[in-house]
Amino acid sequence: MAQERTVLYENNEIRYLLEQKPVKNLNLRIHKDCMVYVSANPDVPAEKVDDFVVSKGAYIRSAQRKFREMAQYAPQPKQYVSGETFYLLGRGVRLKVEENVRDTISSDGIYLHLCVKDTEAFAKKQKMVTRYLDEQCRTVFSEIILEIYPVFQKYGVPMPTLRIRDMETRWGSCLAKKRAITLNKRLLEAPRNCIEYVVMHEFCHFIHPNHSKHFYSFLAMLMPDWKERKTVLDRSATFWL
Repeated sequence: MAQERTVLYENNEIRYLLEQKPVKNLNLRIHKDCMVYVSANPDVPAEKVDDFVVSKGAYIRSAQRKFREMAQYAPQPKQYVSGETFYLLGRGVRLKVEENVRDTISSDGIYLHLCVKDTEAFAKKQKMVTRYLDEQCRTVFSEIILEIYPVFQKYGVPMPTLRIRDMETRWGSCLAKKRAITLNKRLLEAPRNCIEYVVMHEFCHFIHPNHSKHFYSFLAMLMPDWKERKTVLDRSATFWL
């Protein structure tokens, strides 16, 4: 059972839900509804968790502001009609829905051509576009992993399994014990060099599992311009690694 707690940060209340479970570290998450969640080992006093939340006050407020802005300016759900824009590798492509006896979908880099028997069939159009974008994710992400992997092979890192997910607050994650890298579907919208940065970031976690100074030194050695790539990525959406 999670318990709700309240702390004061700069004379303003921060409410959070505390979940006690067998974890090594204090873990803080902020959902897109701006609710704050913290997980902690039962042995950690609640007052220490309160202090931890206060110490993250600036970060929490910043993240909550970003989520509110994201909700305010969030695009309307796609209707899958001609003229809508989808983003592929940092470039916008316009959807062009056409009637055809065969159901096909392709892109020439300018348009996303969706040919269907019934141009009013919303579910069909949605399924075809979703499947196409998922296939592009698999292709692009796999290519980048294959390009970067040789750097880590000499460190004894096994070839990881690629998992692709919809994630709310992360571009990627690494499960070293399961030999897996998970990437956010939304990454497909970002420029290719930004995707390369996320993949490199997650690969580095096979060597350094946390975000220590050693981790960032290692990342900088392998990708000296990682900060510039991350800046571009951060500008494109309110997500973080």
